[in-house]
Amino acid sequence: MTPPSPRALNRATLARQLLLERADLTVPEAVRRVVALQAQHPASPYVALWNRVARFDPADLDAALADRVVVKASLLRIALHLVHAEDYETVHTAMQPSLRAARLHDPRFAVSGISIDEAHALVPYLLAYAAGPRTGAELEAWVDARVPETPRGAWWALRTFAPLHHVPTGGPWSFGTSASYVAAGTDALPRVTTAFDDALPTLVRRYLEGFGPASVADVSQVAMIPRARVRAAVKTLGDTVDRFAGPDGAELLDVPGAPRPDEDVPAPPRLLGMWDETLLAYADRSRVVPPDVRPLVTRSNGDVLPTVLVDGYVVGVWRPVAEGVEVTTYRSVPDEAWPALEAEARSLVAFLAGRDPAPFARYGHWWAKLPAGDVRTIGAA
Repeated sequence: MTPPSPRALNRATLARQLLLERADLTVPEAVRRVVALQAQHPASPYVALWNRVARFDPADLDAALADRVVVKASLLRIALHLVHAEDYETVHTAMQPSLRAARLHDPRFAVSGISIDEAHALVPYLLAYAAGPRTGAELEAWVDARVPETPRGAWWALRTFAPLHHVPTGGPWSFGTSASYVAAGTDALPRVTTAFDDALPTLVRRYLEGFGPASVADVSQVAMIPRARVRAAVKTLGDTVDRFAGPDGAELLDVPGAPRPDEDVPAPPRLLGMWDETLLAYADRSRVVPPDVRPLVTRSNGDVLPTVLVDGYVVGVWRPVAEGVEVTTYRSVPDEAWPALEAEARSLVAFLAGRDPAPFARYGHWWAKLPAGDVRTIGAA
C-alpha cells in the first residue's frame, strides 16, 4: 500500500481517540474504545471524556469508578491511568517488568533495607489487608509494622507495582490529594516471564486499536517496554496485524479494519486537558504536537499543559479565567476556526462550573514562563 502521509496518521489517531466527532457511547464503552486515559490529575479524564463523548455527564464517570467498571491504577509509562476493568489485568501483567524495574531498582526503594524478594513476599499479605478500601496512611502503617526501620521506600514501590486500584475519595473529580487503595481482585503477583510475554501481545493489539497505526518504537515508548520485547510480541501476533511502511519508511503496525480516515477529513477544534493521552502516546509526538510547539506545552518537569487543538494539531494552550477561557496560540489559527473554538470554550466553562471552574490552577505558574503568543479570551457566558 502507499505509505500514509503524516496528516493521514494524524486523522487515524483522532478518529480512534474520538476527537473527530464526539461519540454516542457510555463512559465504560468510551474508555474501552480509547484504551487508556491519563489520570495524573484527577480532572484530566473528565475533561478528556468531555472532549470525546456526546452529552458527557461527569456523574457517569463517578459511577463507573465507584462500581469499578472503570479503574484507576499505575500503568502505562508508570503513570496513573483509567482503563476499563476488563483491560486492567492484561495491561498490568504486561507492564509488570517495567513497573517493578522503575521502583525496585530505584534508590528510593533501596533505603527500605529489604530485598526485592522480600518486597515481593509482602504482596499477597498486603492484598489481603487491602481486600476492602484502605487509605494510603493505613497501608503505609501496615508496611511500617513489617519493615520497621525505613518503611517509606517499601510502600513507595509496592503502591506502584502491586495490583492495587485507587479508590474514589470524593471531591469534584472523584479523587483527592490523599490516595486510598483496594486490591485489584487477584491474590498474587505474576513473577513468571511467560506471564508477561503472554499478556504483551494483547496489550500491543489494544494499543494499536486506540492509537494505531504505530511503530514498535511507539509501543515501547508508551509502555516503557524494551523494543525487543515488543518485537517478540508483534511476531506472536503474526498476520493478525497489518504491516506497512510509514511516511519515513519505518514499519508501521495496525489492526485490520481499524479507522483510517482520509487525510482531508475535517478535524474540529478541541480544548484538551492536562496530559491528554493523545499527546503522549508516541515516540514521535509530532503526529499531534508540532515540534516547535512541543517545548511550550511540555514543561521541563514533564507537566503537559492544557492544549488547544486546531485542524488536528496543537497550536497553543488554554486556562480558565474569570471572563471565560484564555487561549494563547503560537501558530496561526484560521479566522473560520474561531467560532468553533468559541463554542467549545463556552461549553467547557459550563462543564467546569458544575465541579471546579479552575481544575488546573496549581499549574498556573507556567504561564509566566511561556513566550508571548496571540492571547484571546473566549467563551464568556
